[in-house]
Amino acid sequence: MEPEMDALKVKILPEHQSSPSSTYTVTKPKSKSLILLLIATVAVTLGLLYVFSSNPVLLSGSLFCPLRYSVLIDAGSSGTRVHVFAYWFDQYGEPVFDFGEKHYADMKLTPGLSAYADDPEGASVSVTNLVEFAKTRIPKIKLRTSDIRLMGTAGMRLLEAPVQEQILDVTRRVLRSSGFMFRDEWATVISGSDEGIYAWVIANHALGSLGSDPLETTGIVELGGASAQATFVSSGHVPPEFSRTIAYGNVSYTIYSHSFLHYGKDTALKRLLESLQNSAENSTGDGIVEDPCTPRGYIYDTSSQNYSSGFLADESKLKGSIQAAGNFSKCRSATFALLQEGKDNCLYEHCSIGSTFTPDLQGSFLATSNFYYTAKFFELEEKGWLSELIPAGTKYCGEEWSKLKSEYPTTEEEYLRGYCFSSAYTISMLHDSLGIALDDERITYASKAGAKHIPLDWALGAFILDTVTPTSYYGGKSRKHLGFV
Repeated sequence: MEPEMDALKVKILPEHQSSPSSTYTVTKPKSKSLILLLIATVAVTLGLLYVFSSNPVLLSGSLFCPLRYSVLIDAGSSGTRVHVFAYWFDQYGEPVFDFGEKHYADMKLTPGLSAYADDPEGASVSVTNLVEFAKTRIPKIKLRTSDIRLMGTAGMRLLEAPVQEQILDVTRRVLRSSGFMFRDEWATVISGSDEGIYAWVIANHALGSLGSDPLETTGIVELGGASAQATFVSSGHVPPEFSRTIAYGNVSYTIYSHSFLHYGKDTALKRLLESLQNSAENSTGDGIVEDPCTPRGYIYDTSSQNYSSGFLADESKLKGSIQAAGNFSKCRSATFALLQEGKDNCLYEHCSIGSTFTPDLQGSFLATSNFYYTAKFFELEEKGWLSELIPAGTKYCGEEWSKLKSEYPTTEEEYLRGYCFSSAYTISMLHDSLGIALDDERITYASKAGAKHIPLDWALGAFILDTVTPTSYYGGKSRKHLGFV
């Protein structure tokens, strides 16, 4: 079977146009018609050249601007996802991106690579399967000229440096033998700030706001499994350790970008449960404390082995010391207290979460990842959704676990159990901590953006930056079109 992204069969933007036909049947001409055939061939060639020169879109994916391919593996906390990109350069040397299904594919496997901390060799199976998927989407003749990269995020950042390197060395061995173009330095753990910048880039690329007034761009708040990111243009003073400058054309953007490590949905829930367990152990009473963020009737060790995130795999030890007692208001208070821990150590003018500087949020925002999944689960309106989340979370947290399983039979228990926590945690972070008004319609939840519904995945932003100037970012140099200054 031919790969779906075969350079000769793909659909080229805009959608109502396609690449020139690439399938021909050639028969041996008769000698009497050789001259006529040559004349016809020259005429057709000249005609095609005229069309190509007058309509640059038709060049996309053609003989003159062939498709190129790139692969990026996102080693996240809850899973590892491979992204396969097809792109081309127009006759002016500008990269053309299309994240539709004809030029983009992805696949995710669980658990994340950080789950192999005690068995680094185990990571090879996951990465090998992702590589094999990528190969099915790229013509074999293109493999050796297609680069493949791996970027680890918060789950990997939580590991000790030696353990990180052990896992990365295993992935490098797999990628070196993959048949793709690869260098050892292309498998790395990226900073949380970079992750936020990449997410900001793809969001504003999708919305068409790159190159516009900085204050007209859209910010990103993302809730991952092990960390949360906030990235947006700020007109106020931002300490240099939180500030990044990106240039696009003649426009320069000064961006606040920070990753709140340990504040992702999974790690925050784990921290809360550990805190409750410590309270139970230090209790002078019966040694049992209530967990307000888990629906009543939930038994902590029944499904812990099914958890793909790896963060709650040791949940069984909570049995007997913690009792599920879902209550949205109490859960909101508990999660807010979690977010404010360390605030007394704030050395800046303003700290919203812990002791980390956070400027006042301004402009429009997209809430992504677990913010999106939570809001989508409760079927909230995209605008004003924060105000709707409170009654929805209150009702959900107050339900019995058995009733919830019956009401949502197709939802995995790992996620079903977590929606009480994530609903309260969302309000605690976005409203109680970051100060976003409940009725503020400038913040919407989304997993895709723009007229073309481009996925809001930071890996797409990383691909854009790498493609514009493949090597300069890693050396901290500026880029020709879009990059760090």
